[in-house]
Amino acid sequence: MTRLSNDPAAFADEALEGFVAAHPRRVRQVPGGVVRATRTAPGQVAVVVGGGSGHYPAFSGLVGQGLAHGAAVGNVFASPSAHQVRQVARAAETGGGVLLAYGNYAGDVLHFGQAAARLTAEGVPTRTLGVTDDMSSASPTEAHKRRGVAGDLVVFKTAAAAAEAGQPLDEVTRIAELANARTRSFGVAFSGCTLPGADHPLFSVPEGRMAVGLGIHGEPGMGEQPVPTADEAAELLVATVLGELPEGVGSPHGQRAAVILNGLGSVKYEELFVVYRRVAQLLADAGVEAVDPEVGELVTSFDMAGVSLTLCWLTDELEPLWTAPADAPAYRKGAVEAADLFVPAPSAETVEETVPPATDASREAARTVLGALRVLKDTVGVHAEELGRIDAVAGDGDHGIGMQRGSTGAYEAAARAEALGAGAETLLHRAADAWADRAGGTSGALWGVMLRALGTALGDTERPSAPVVAAGVARAAEGVMELGKAEVGDKTMVDVLVPFSYALTAAAEAGQPLATAWDTAAHSASAAAEATADLLPRMGRARPHAEKSLGTPDAGAHSLALIVRAVHGVFVPTMENH
Repeated sequence: MTRLSNDPAAFADEALEGFVAAHPRRVRQVPGGVVRATRTAPGQVAVVVGGGSGHYPAFSGLVGQGLAHGAAVGNVFASPSAHQVRQVARAAETGGGVLLAYGNYAGDVLHFGQAAARLTAEGVPTRTLGVTDDMSSASPTEAHKRRGVAGDLVVFKTAAAAAEAGQPLDEVTRIAELANARTRSFGVAFSGCTLPGADHPLFSVPEGRMAVGLGIHGEPGMGEQPVPTADEAAELLVATVLGELPEGVGSPHGQRAAVILNGLGSVKYEELFVVYRRVAQLLADAGVEAVDPEVGELVTSFDMAGVSLTLCWLTDELEPLWTAPADAPAYRKGAVEAADLFVPAPSAETVEETVPPATDASREAARTVLGALRVLKDTVGVHAEELGRIDAVAGDGDHGIGMQRGSTGAYEAAARAEALGAGAETLLHRAADAWADRAGGTSGALWGVMLRALGTALGDTERPSAPVVAAGVARAAEGVMELGKAEVGDKTMVDVLVPFSYALTAAAEAGQPLATAWDTAAHSASAAAEATADLLPRMGRARPHAEKSLGTPDAGAHSLALIVRAVHGVFVPTMENH
């Protein structure tokens, strides 16, 4: 377990601060993550990688000459927000455009996609690539749904080497896509990981058993088998990875491959070498030549006891990119010509200390909204452990933690805005940005969208009425479905948000005051949340473990229902003209 921490909520920030202090000649900290401390040639494509904390050396440890130009760093097991990704990309790019590369997880897809759209709109050409190497997370026919695990390294390395060689953005993106398409990974685990401050792992494996097909966020494996010997583990890994060859690789015989035997956190290096001894023998027997193999911790999951095998089937184009020199804090190969250190100009960004003008009516509404956000935060705090337990049935168990981070950040930002005299729109917009930044992940992105949509509907001038609030909730539902691509029946928060919105709109149109209309809609939300227990998830990290979730409600749906029930009493008649 993670034994050395201070405040668990500050763990990721403190770890990043210490990492930067330990590697001042290779990385420097910027808002949202880190970038190279050395100068990058003007016009070079910037390869910006990223994801949640807890996977070191991914992602910050892979920033340096010959590897990534920057890494956006999210909270523990939570993707960085779109704002964080954009900030890192702006700090890293030098005029050649940006490739954003990350593991193919729902939260990362949402946030990196939003960042790419904003960067492109600002005149910075940006492409995205979600790595999909994890064979266990989806079938070959749905390979686009697979997760990114240790294969991240091969994709990041080849793309960055292409950028370092002066290739343009479209070529760097094509190379990254080629490496991704030719990379496969498979892993096993003997125990789950324990998050900072937690007293038990996210999942456990029975004594004498191992989980097969694990994820790197504490998700349980796809199945279980008896604990093997080192040789038997090697045989399982090699047989599985060789059992699915990418298109264009007709036979392993005569092929050259980048090989990674990756430790997930607490398997010692000597153990890895014992396993790799047999992996090397089996690959040689199959006619595969390992090119610059890597054995060690490349993508971890805190203290998870596990190991994974990655093969990238190299081409004449990919091989020199894989073997090219690199100098990052956690990954060094060959010798690079050291670049000069970059000395940044003083930052022009300052904390927002002013707010747009607002009417007295909107400032009064903002105080009510602040009260609702306080109740929301307190409700999440009371139920955080329960939400984590529900999420752990088929997911990674961090929903409660993420909701705590997001709701606390939103309330604190809203309180600062209210103290400055903000109206309801400004207060909710700042709360939305803070939620997305602090929580990250899918729920962070979606709650950011919801609060922003509601704020836009309320405005900074009028006293909100029940129909206006209902229209804002309807906009929020539309935004969540557009961004997350989920529909009613997918076993997500949408299964609560949509019926809640319908009920609130109907009650408002019937002339009910806001408090009454909200109460009516909250009952619909509670019933809808309970009904998700009978659904199979079709989205997110729970999808690979769909059967396990039967009988348990969706964590996001359940938390939303708890929240709308709790805040209903805050809406007093002074918020509307009734």
